[in-house]
Amino acid sequence: MPLAQRLNNVETSAIRELFKLLGKPGIISFAGGFPDSAMFDVAGIQAAVDRALKDEPGAALQYGATEGYQPLREQLAAFMQAKGAKDVAADQLIVTTGSQQALDLLGKCLVDPGSTAIVEGPTFLATIQCFRLYGADLISAPIDGEGVQVDALERLIVQHRPRFVYLIPTFGNPSGAMLSLERRKRVLELAVKYQTLIIEDDPYGDLYFDAPPPPSLLALSEHVPGSRDWLVHCGSLSKVLSPGLRVGWMVAPPALLAKATMCKQFSDAHTSTFAQATAAQYLKSGAMPATLAHVRQVYGARARVMGEALRGELGEAIEFVPPQGGLFVWARLTGAGGKIQDGNEFAKRAIAEGVAFVPGTPFYCANPDPSTLRLSFATVGEDKIREGIGRLAKALG
Repeated sequence: MPLAQRLNNVETSAIRELFKLLGKPGIISFAGGFPDSAMFDVAGIQAAVDRALKDEPGAALQYGATEGYQPLREQLAAFMQAKGAKDVAADQLIVTTGSQQALDLLGKCLVDPGSTAIVEGPTFLATIQCFRLYGADLISAPIDGEGVQVDALERLIVQHRPRFVYLIPTFGNPSGAMLSLERRKRVLELAVKYQTLIIEDDPYGDLYFDAPPPPSLLALSEHVPGSRDWLVHCGSLSKVLSPGLRVGWMVAPPALLAKATMCKQFSDAHTSTFAQATAAQYLKSGAMPATLAHVRQVYGARARVMGEALRGELGEAIEFVPPQGGLFVWARLTGAGGKIQDGNEFAKRAIAEGVAFVPGTPFYCANPDPSTLRLSFATVGEDKIREGIGRLAKALG
């Protein structure tokens, strides 16, 4: 069967392939990037469903506008306003089927075969796959514990003149890094200086453990004149409410938003109105702050336990920056004491010991660091985290 040539640019997700190995009984998995289903506010979501069907059953069950269910757009605008993006209005965003669809729409709208785009190294694996599917030539920008290195990013922008720069500034997947306030301002200044579009992906920003992170690029844009003309913001309720609702959104300059809406018409006509009405009722109920406070407390405790266990069990053979939020610990094997330093080989040994994680190489669009790995603490209880890290120590040799 003849298939589109663009499919030659992508491969099946290495993470999805890894899941095929997880059928072994008793395995402890740090591999997934999921929220913990035990913390879903089932009662609150059920109440939101009931209100949606009681108040506007026709709207909730009928076809809807491609741009999104208007009550949800208004609630999402208020949600962002409460976090500092005070000038965001409902008509400046569209609702997407998860933030993943927003990335797909941006690929359709912005990428021609051979177009250059800059992403962080490492970055979200599905982003690499999505943009490559449309023919993008991806350039890797280095990061550290404070996020993307802005001096290096500027040099890459000058050298490559990319269509866009894609960043996860707050608790990135897989790095867990948080872009500092100073660097956030500089990124927006670069956008204006070089008239380069910045895509801010922000699915984890509400999952901070102690102090809130710096304001989003979207919130900061009002302080950098002209930057909103060169900024896209993608958000999601998947990590903070429920991935099953598949509710995300995108804020973008008007011309780009219009084209993205047109492309969404071709994709799915609109995101599920039932899911949107449910999400709108949930946000309207005022239940989200308590939900967020609970998951922050649980994830923060699990992150601390994982960090302590890694230091205690693996010692100098591993290095990492303790995450301040999100779902992941991004680590590097040092080879200290003659221990294994290859993340891919370590992953195989770990499976044999009954524990799983994701090696870091798939998260790079170029020049992967084979010593890296991603560990998720989100879905594993504290005792199981300790046990799983103990198993990793055995696998390390």
